[in-house]
This record gives sequence, C-alpha cells and structure tokens, in this order.
Amino acid sequence: MELKDYEYVIQDVPVLSICDEFGTPLYVYDTAVIERQYKRLTSAFAAVPLRIKYACKALNNLSILKFMRSIGAGLDAVSIEEVELGLMAGFDPKEILFTPNSVSFEEIKQGVNLGVMINIDNIAILEQFGHEYGNSIPCCIRINPHIIAGGNANIQVGHIDSKFGISYQQIKHILRVVRSYHIKVTGLHMHSGSDILDANVFLQGAEVLFDLAEHFPDLEFMDFGSGFKVAYKEEDIATDIEELGRVMGQAFMEFCERYGRKLELWFEPGKFLVSEAGYFFVRVNTIKYTTTGIFVGVNSGQNHLIRPMYYNAYHKIINVSNPKGLPKIYNVVGYICETDTFGYDRKINEVREGDILCFKNAGAYGFTMSSNYNARLRPAEVLVHKGKSFLIRKRESLSDIVANQIVIEF
Repeated sequence: MELKDYEYVIQDVPVLSICDEFGTPLYVYDTAVIERQYKRLTSAFAAVPLRIKYACKALNNLSILKFMRSIGAGLDAVSIEEVELGLMAGFDPKEILFTPNSVSFEEIKQGVNLGVMINIDNIAILEQFGHEYGNSIPCCIRINPHIIAGGNANIQVGHIDSKFGISYQQIKHILRVVRSYHIKVTGLHMHSGSDILDANVFLQGAEVLFDLAEHFPDLEFMDFGSGFKVAYKEEDIATDIEELGRVMGQAFMEFCERYGRKLELWFEPGKFLVSEAGYFFVRVNTIKYTTTGIFVGVNSGQNHLIRPMYYNAYHKIINVSNPKGLPKIYNVVGYICETDTFGYDRKINEVREGDILCFKNAGAYGFTMSSNYNARLRPAEVLVHKGKSFLIRKRESLSDIVANQIVIEF
C-alpha cells in the first residue's frame, strides 16, 4: 500500500473505493507483495535445490492457496483439514508436507490415504506408523533441536520443554524403531520458532540435523522450518534473507558433499510470504475523550485480529481517510466486551468518526485466528491481483453463525 496524490492505493486501486465496495471490517491481500517475497527467498537460495512449502496456517483462503501454487510453492499443513484445503486448491499430494502435533494415529492414516508426506514428531506415533506401514510408505521425522528462538514464548517451539518434535538426544530410540520396522525415512525436519533474526540460529539447528543425517541413508530432503522475521515497525530489523541464503546455502552444500549426494533444502515460510501483503481495514465508530487519553473505538476487535492481545504484537495503524491530518495521540480499541486494545499511545493523523483505519502486516494469523466471540460476524476478504480487486470470502451473516446449531424447545 502506498500514498499517491493524497490517496492510499494497492496496485493503483484506491483503498477507500475497495472499502466502499466491500464494506468494513475488511481483510485485503496484495498478490504482488506475496510474489515479491517468494522471489526474494528463491533468489537468496538460488545456489541450492530449494523447495518452498507455504505454511498455510498463516492464511489459508483457497484463493491464496491457488496463487501460492501458481508461483511454484508447495504446502505445509498442520491439520488434516489444511491438507484437504490444499488438495481443493489443486496441490499435488506429493507437494504437501503434513506436520500435525498431538493428533491421533487415525489422522495420520487419513494423511497417508490422501497421499501426502507425513512428518512425525512423536516416537509412539513413529512406532504405530512402522507397525502399520513398514517400509511401504516413506516419512519425515521432526527433530527438536533444543534451541530457544522466537520473539514470544508462544512461538518458541524448538526448546527442550516444547511439545514439538522428538529430542535429538533420543536418536538411539528413534533408530531402534526405524530399524525394527524398516521405516523408510526420506526427510529430517526442524522448526525452532518464529521472528528469528540471527542466521546462526538456523545454522545451529542445521548442524543438529547434519549430525543425525548419517544415520538415515535414504534422505531426499532436509526441512529447516521457517521463522523469518518481518518488520512491523519502521525501525524493526528483519531477517537478512540474502545473508541467510549465502551462509545456509554454503553449509548445506558442504553437508551434501559429505553425505554423498545432493538433497533438497526445504523451508516453510508463512508470515514471511503473507504478513506484509495483508491489510485490515476498520471504520471508526466513536471518539471518546477521558481523563487519561483519547479512545478511538472501531467496528472490530480481538475477534478479528487477536495478535495484539495474544502476542502483544505491534501493527502500524494508519488513517487512510485523512492522510494529511495533524497527528495526534490515540488509543485504538475494539468493540468486544474485553480490553481489546489494538494500540496504546499511537500517533495517527487526526481521526474522526467514520474514518477508515488500516492495520498493516495483517496478512499472517489475522483472519485464520478470527472468531465469532460476542456473536460478532467475521469479515470479508478481498484479493488485489493485477490491478483488480476480487472478493474471495463473503462477509458472514447471523445465519452462518447459527447454521449448525440445533434448537430445542422448552
């Protein structure tokens, strides 16, 4: 989104006209930004055989999935429902990596029946997998590297106390199971967390997998998850993808030489691909002056964008209706019966009732974490592609909320 002639536009489509046409609250996604991020990542790792598996938990609208497929991405799914969405979007099952956690073996079997690659992070599940399939179905194993990384405790998933992955210190037990059932392991996987800045964190985890790889002669790929940090504030430092590509690419190729053949290097970016491509637009309902500040109340809340409340996440807020107004200090709050504050003490161009505000970096974990709390309706979604805006999800109605309820009479 950029300001042109006192008007904000996305791919030259005026933002206010999008909001007028589709209403607010509204999620809008820019395919040009997604493609830019994808090409930046593939260019950084041009020296290695790279596969990008888009982490669709970040944003799983079918039109987004179809666009990801069109630019060459595969898919990382964490539930059988995400697997099914990927198939509906046209992904070949072989392009989908299924990495569930704490699910029953029945869900694993569903994934096998659908033909996707299974990523196993539990020795008990690995044993059941071996008993059921032996060496007839290849799999990947998710390793916990015991690395603390990530910008928030809720997104640190590679440390010793995490529920994710099998500890690398349990390699002897892993090998007993693999050899006993003749399991064909074709991939090793790790993911330590999100919002990682330091390339050395990835290298540290990579060395764990490199060391373990000698025990698995049938490897075809190694998956290093993701966790690339994007900038939410102007002064934020983001992951240097080009530096990561240089350092990680060199380490990976040196490993392949030791291993004896070239493997594929996989990453699973979600936020990196879609965060900056997404914008969330809301309308100002009220301006409330109190003894401590000015509250701007909008027609949305934590039911639509929970990241500020759940992760203490920062989203830059812009008044797209008054881009040249005199900046003032505001607290931007939602309409939910909770303290759902989007931002404290934010300097925003003068806000008036009826103005449209924009939350930037709303493409990742925005709509996918939304709910019907307070019986509020979830918003519409719009995709801007090649200079045109397309409705890709209708706004909910009350009938959508009660559609599956069964009312009994008293």
